[in-house]
Amino acid sequence: MSWSEKDAPDQSGRIAIVTGANSGIGLETVRVLAQNGAHVILACRNQEKGEAACADIMTCALQGKVEFQPLDLASLESVKTFAEDFSAAHQRLDLLINNAGLMMPPFSRTVDGFETQFGTNHLGHLALTGRLLQTVLQTAGSRVVTVSSLAHRYGPINFRKPNTEKGYSPIKAYGYSKLTNLLFMRELQRRCTQESNSTLSVAAHPGSRRTNLQQYSALFRWSMKLPFLA
Repeated sequence: MSWSEKDAPDQSGRIAIVTGANSGIGLETVRVLAQNGAHVILACRNQEKGEAACADIMTCALQGKVEFQPLDLASLESVKTFAEDFSAAHQRLDLLINNAGLMMPPFSRTVDGFETQFGTNHLGHLALTGRLLQTVLQTAGSRVVTVSSLAHRYGPINFRKPNTEKGYSPIKAYGYSKLTNLLFMRELQRRCTQESNSTLSVAAHPGSRRTNLQQYSALFRWSMKLPFLA
C-alpha cells in the first residue's frame, strides 16, 4: 500500500509538537501537518535553526500555524521548562511526535549525567511525554508517536550499566536507545488500553534517509549516497 503527503487527513484545529523539527524528517513532518491545518510547535535545541525552519515553512501555502519553542532533550530542566510553557499556553495536545535523536556520537554525557544517546533519544522523550501526559490524555483521539529504528536489534540493554564509558559502542548504545523507545511505546499503549483511553501510542521506523542524523558516521553518510537510499 502506497502513501504520500497528499493522503494526509485534515488537521484543522489540532495542536502538535514535533521534536527535532528544524531539519530532516521532523521538518517535513511539520510542513505536512501545517499545510493541512495543524498548529505545530517546533521543539528544537537551536533557536536560530528552529526559527529559520519556521520561516522556511511559512513560505508554503499554510492552512495552519507554526511556532518555535526551545527544547534541549539532553537537559531535564529544559524539558521541564518546555512542558510548563506549553501547558500554560495550551489546553489540548493532539499529536506529540517524539522525533529528535542522536546516532552514534563519541561517548559523552548529558548535563544530568546520562550517556548522551540514551539520555536524549529515550530519557528526554520519556520525561517530555510524562510532563505532557495529562494534556495528551484529556485530548480525545490524541496520538503519541515515537520515532524508533530497526537499529533496536543492535542493542540488548545493559540495565546495570546503561551509562558506562568502559567498552562503549556507539552503535550498540544507539540500538538500546531505540529499543527503550519501543518498550516505552508499548507500555504507554498498554496503560491507555487498560484505562480505556482513546489516546494511541505508536512507533515508526522512518526508513533510511539522508539527514543530519548521519553526521557522526562516515559509513552511514556514504551509504546515503546510494540511489536507492538517498
